[in-house]
Amino acid sequence: MWALGDRPLPEVIGSKPVPVISAAIVGFGEFRGRLSKNIYGETLHPSLDRLGNGHVLNLAYLDRFMNFRLLCPFLTTALILAIPVFADDAVSTGDFIVEPATFHNAGFEWKLSGDDNRNATVSVRFRALDESAWTEAQPLLRIGDEKVWRAREYLEYWTPRMFAGSIFGLEPGKTYQCAFEMSDPDGVNGSAKQTVEVTTRAYPKTYAGGRVLHVYPPNYEGPREEPSFTGLLEAYYGPGLGDWDVVRTRPVNPGDTILVHAGLYRADRRDYVNPHQIPFHGSYVFTRDGTAEKPITIKAAGDGEAIFDGDNVYKLFDVMAADHHIFEGLTLRNAEIAVYAGLKDVLGCSNLTVKNCRLEDVGIGVHNEWAGSKDFYITDNVMIGRDDHYRLNGWNGMTTYGPSPVNSYYGVKVYGSGHVISHNKVSFFHDGICISTYGLPEEEQDLKCVSIDIHNNDVFLSVDDFIETDGGNHNIRVYQNRGFNAAHHGLSAQPMFGGPVYFIRNLVYNVPWGGAIKTGGSNPAGVLAYHNTFIAENSNTSGLSNAHYRNNLFIGTNHPKKPVLRQLNHTSYSSTDYNGYRVNDNSLPKFMWGVPEGKMRDFESVEYGEYRSLDEFRRKTGQEEHGVILDTDIFEKMILPDPATPHVGYASDSVDFRLKRGSAAVDAGLAMPNINDGYSGSAPDLGALELGSDTVVYGPRVE
Repeated sequence: MWALGDRPLPEVIGSKPVPVISAAIVGFGEFRGRLSKNIYGETLHPSLDRLGNGHVLNLAYLDRFMNFRLLCPFLTTALILAIPVFADDAVSTGDFIVEPATFHNAGFEWKLSGDDNRNATVSVRFRALDESAWTEAQPLLRIGDEKVWRAREYLEYWTPRMFAGSIFGLEPGKTYQCAFEMSDPDGVNGSAKQTVEVTTRAYPKTYAGGRVLHVYPPNYEGPREEPSFTGLLEAYYGPGLGDWDVVRTRPVNPGDTILVHAGLYRADRRDYVNPHQIPFHGSYVFTRDGTAEKPITIKAAGDGEAIFDGDNVYKLFDVMAADHHIFEGLTLRNAEIAVYAGLKDVLGCSNLTVKNCRLEDVGIGVHNEWAGSKDFYITDNVMIGRDDHYRLNGWNGMTTYGPSPVNSYYGVKVYGSGHVISHNKVSFFHDGICISTYGLPEEEQDLKCVSIDIHNNDVFLSVDDFIETDGGNHNIRVYQNRGFNAAHHGLSAQPMFGGPVYFIRNLVYNVPWGGAIKTGGSNPAGVLAYHNTFIAENSNTSGLSNAHYRNNLFIGTNHPKKPVLRQLNHTSYSSTDYNGYRVNDNSLPKFMWGVPEGKMRDFESVEYGEYRSLDEFRRKTGQEEHGVILDTDIFEKMILPDPATPHVGYASDSVDFRLKRGSAAVDAGLAMPNINDGYSGSAPDLGALELGSDTVVYGPRVE
C-alpha cells in the first residue's frame, strides 16, 4: 500500500474511473484543509487541491508529486483509513493560448486539469469579422500523459494535459472570430467557452517609399543607375576594405531596396582589398533590421541573373542578426550553407523572406535552429543539393553501395513559430524540408515550436526523408506536398512533443527502405494523417501515441518483408479508419497492430497482433470499420516501384495520382469539417486528390 513507484499518473481503464487505495488524513492540523504544496513548496496535482471539500488524499497522486516517505514522520496524529476513491473525471479549464497565425491557418492551445477518463472535447467554429455565418472546424486534439522518449540521448518528456489544434483555409491579412467550447459529461470547472479574434499574416512586400540602391559587379563597364555601388556590401554598409570593412558609416535604412544587377559576384576572401568587401571568413554578414512595414529588400534588378558564388565557403549569407529582410530573385551557389539564419542557444533572426531564389550546389539551403525565430517565408525557390543525382541510396548501410555520404544535408531547416515554407522545389539532399530536432520544448511559450506550415513543396530524391517535423511541439501543418524517391521515409514525426502534427493531402512515391510515415526512434505523440496518398507501406518498428489516421491510401508495393500496415501504439485511444489499402503479395501478415491491454497507456510492454486480412483486423481490434481493400486500378495511371530494384529513381510525371470515376476510393471517406469541405460526391474520396478538384501546383509558381 505504501510502496512508491514512478508512475506519471494513476491509470484509468477504458472510459470508467477505477477505484484506487487512498489515505484519508484526519486530525492533522494543516493537512485537514487544502493541501496544495509538498514539503518542498512544489505545487501538487490539481486533484490534491480539494482536500477538505469532500475529497481525500490519493496516494497515486502523491506517488508522482511529493515524497511521501518524508511526509510520514509528521503524521503522528493521523488516522490512516484505506477507502476507495474515484478518479478526477471532471475537467477544469486552464490558460487559453493563441499561437502566431500564418497566412492561411491559425493554431490554438487550451490547458486543462482533471479529465482522467479522457472524455472531454472542444468544438471549434469560426467566421470572418465581417461575416455573420459560422463555419465548423475540426475539434481540438486532446493531449496529455503521453511519454515521448529516446534513450540514447536521455530524452524523456511527458505531454501536459491540454487541447491543441488548428483552423485551416483562412485568408491572408484578415481578422477572424474563433469560438471554442469545452464539454465533458463529468462536468466542466471554470469557463467552458472561449472566443478570440485572430488576424492572419499579410504577405511581406517591399516598401514602396524607401531608397532604391543599385549594385553592380566589379567588372561591369556599362551605364549605371544611381546611386550605384560595387558589390552588395558597399550598398548595405557603405565603403570599407580590409580592416575597414567593420566601420559601416553609411548602412541601409529600414524600407530600403537594394537592386542587384546581372553578373557574377564571386569574391576572393584571401585578397585583402577585394572589391566585394568580403572579409577573411568569406561570408556576407547582414546585421541591420527592417520593420514589418519597412523591410530591407535585396532583390535581382531584373536585367539578368545575379549570381553569388561562395567559392565553397562555409556560409554564404549570414542573416542571424538581421530581422525583416527580403531576398528575392537571386542565385546563391557553391557554399556549404546558402542562408544561415539561426543557431540554437546563440542567436537567430525573424521575419526572413527568401523568395524566387535559386540555391544550387549547396550543402544546406536555409538553416535556422533558434527557438525565438518567427515568421519566416521561404517560398517559390529552387534548391539543388550535391547528393547523387542519378540513383537512390540510403545512409544506414542497408543499400547495395554502402551508406551515402552527407554531401548535402537539407534544403530547409527551421525552428520557432509562424514559419511558412511553400512551393519550393528541393532536390538531391539528405532530407528535403525539416523542423529542427532541437530537443525538449522550451518552457517559455514564446520559444515553443508551434504554428508552422509546410505546403505545396516538391521534393525529389532524398537520401533519408522528404519532410521531417521532428522536434515540433504543436500545430505543425504539412499539406499538399509531393515527394518522389526517398530512401527511407516519406514524412517523419519523431519526436513530436504532443502535437498535433497534421499530414494532409500529401503525395508520397517510392520509399524502398522505410515507409510512408516515420514514427519510430523517439516514440512521438499527436500524429494526425488525413487524405494522403502513399505509394508505400506504413510500416514502423517502434511505437507512437495518440495517432489518428483517416481517409488515406496506403498502396503496398509487394515488398517481400513488409505488411501494408505495421503500427505499435502506446495508447489505447489511437485509431485508424476510413483508409484504403492495397495489401502486399507476400507470406507475412497483412496488418500488424499493437495497443495496450486493459489500460489507456503502456510505454513498456505493448505487443503486435497479426492479422491476415482486413476483416480479421477489423473484427479483432475494432479498427478500420469503414476501411476498404483496393488496387492500383483506382488511379488514372500507376506503376508500382519495384522493391527488387530499390536504387532506381522514378520521374514525377511517370504516374498519375488522380482517381478514376467509379473506383473503390471514390466517395469512400469520412466528412471532416474544415478538412474536406466541398467534396463532389456523396462522401469525400480517399487519398490526396478529390475527383474533379482543381490541379494542385507543387513547387515554384510561374508568375
